[in-house]
Amino acid sequence: MTTAHASQAPLLRQYLVLTKPRVTQLAVFCAVIGMFLASPGLPDLRIVAAATLGIWLLAAAAFAVNCLIEQEIDARMLRTARRATARGTITNTQVILMSGLLGGLGMLVLYYWVNPLTMWLTFATFIGYAIIYTMILKPLTPQNIVIGGLSGAMPPALGWAAIANAVTAEAWILVLIIFIWTPPHFWALALYRSHDYVKSGLPMLPVTHGKQFTRLHILLYSFALLAASLLPFVIRMSGPLYLAAALALNGRFIWHSWLLYRAYSDEQSRRLFRFSIIYLALLFLALLVDHWTQLI
Repeated sequence: MTTAHASQAPLLRQYLVLTKPRVTQLAVFCAVIGMFLASPGLPDLRIVAAATLGIWLLAAAAFAVNCLIEQEIDARMLRTARRATARGTITNTQVILMSGLLGGLGMLVLYYWVNPLTMWLTFATFIGYAIIYTMILKPLTPQNIVIGGLSGAMPPALGWAAIANAVTAEAWILVLIIFIWTPPHFWALALYRSHDYVKSGLPMLPVTHGKQFTRLHILLYSFALLAASLLPFVIRMSGPLYLAAALALNGRFIWHSWLLYRAYSDEQSRRLFRFSIIYLALLFLALLVDHWTQLI
């Protein structure tokens, strides 16, 4: 590795971290599933590629803006204190330029190579997450993740719009599943990171209402998630294969939630958080596999 590359690599990685790549990957994955479910057969792969790129660029831009807005909060939290915005190794101007470049490219890709509806829906999601959730809801109410969860739940609708140039009831059911999944997923993290949120000053549910209250809400939401995840089968959007997967995955989710409610430990909270990510990926994958088996 040359000296130039050695000096550039850490900085490039710092920029990458600001886009929250793991979260972005899960969001884009759900959008891609929406693209394939929106098509009665195999969708146009050129549109799939362009939509995936455009949605990823705008999601990355939104997360970078989130890091910029929350740089002082991030500096007080152990989990986020190493972000370049929190440490000041990347300036506000640089983050704004990066976000503007990524977001602008994403909008151009979606407008010209996908369709205007997908561009505007994705841009609205950007505003919902980066501005409405981050700047207004998150510091204002312990229900921030519930109300603001809609922007994070939109990827399947964005993918659906990319292929169908419309957002049908089936797409909104997918949005509903992620919308209900988001609070227990995030509250599990907030429970074992509650000391961080006390330092941050953010009104997260475990801080404002205590761990017991939060654990009860996680358990209640896990049952609501079961009901929402069965809707694709109820409306005949999916078949028995998806039903079996949904019942198995939700049974595991409820079991983890029950164990957490019955006796709290940081480790059990971590288990639920980690499983919640696996849950969403496998549930949407089951939808896709079921969809393809019905086409055969």
